[in-house]
Amino acid sequence: MMDHAHDLACVREATDRLLTAVAELDNASLAEPSRLPGWSRGHVLAHLARNADALVNVLQGRPMYASAEARDADIARDAARPLEAQVADVRESADRFQAAGDAPADWSRTVELRNGVTDSASRVPFRRWAEVDLHHVDLGIGYELEDLPAEFLEREAAFLTQRFSGHPDVPATRVTDGTRVWTTGREGGTPGVTVTGRPADVVGWLAGRRAGTALTVDGGELPKLPPL
Repeated sequence: MMDHAHDLACVREATDRLLTAVAELDNASLAEPSRLPGWSRGHVLAHLARNADALVNVLQGRPMYASAEARDADIARDAARPLEAQVADVRESADRFQAAGDAPADWSRTVELRNGVTDSASRVPFRRWAEVDLHHVDLGIGYELEDLPAEFLEREAAFLTQRFSGHPDVPATRVTDGTRVWTTGREGGTPGVTVTGRPADVVGWLAGRRAGTALTVDGGELPKLPPL
């Protein structure tokens, strides 16, 4: 089982980094495009706040979101708020998530996320860590994939290769950062494609943040990955 207490501490650190960086922005910069198509920086911050509350729902046995439409509507509603309101919401929702994480619980239990996805409760804090740190990068305000903690890059590569493992549209693939090796894609047979790159470039490709042009591919073409 994962160390949820350690991951909760990492979430706090990642949230503090994000809030410190965002506090240097202004209202005009929040309205500018983020690196996510169709989303401003305000959309990203609104999503982070609502995701924290959604994961509280997960930990407390409620549906993550009322519906996909309600999730999107909440983000659209909150995206245009001024900086002060955005920062307060991200901070207060993060505090609610930490409180839910600190409550006594059976961390080995299975919880349900979006679209019928299930996971161990112990992995929810890591999922939140990924949300905070990757979306910090998505803001495009100076925090890059190369700035992500080494532990996070290693674990996120493992998490995402596991996520695509067995996917019928992804060829059997060997992924390595030069030190660690993961396999992903269709099951059955030896992976015919090997993808090699720096940890930041590997995670960037797996997470849909980079096209993979900095990666080395042997045995075929760089696999096209489905959206997360």
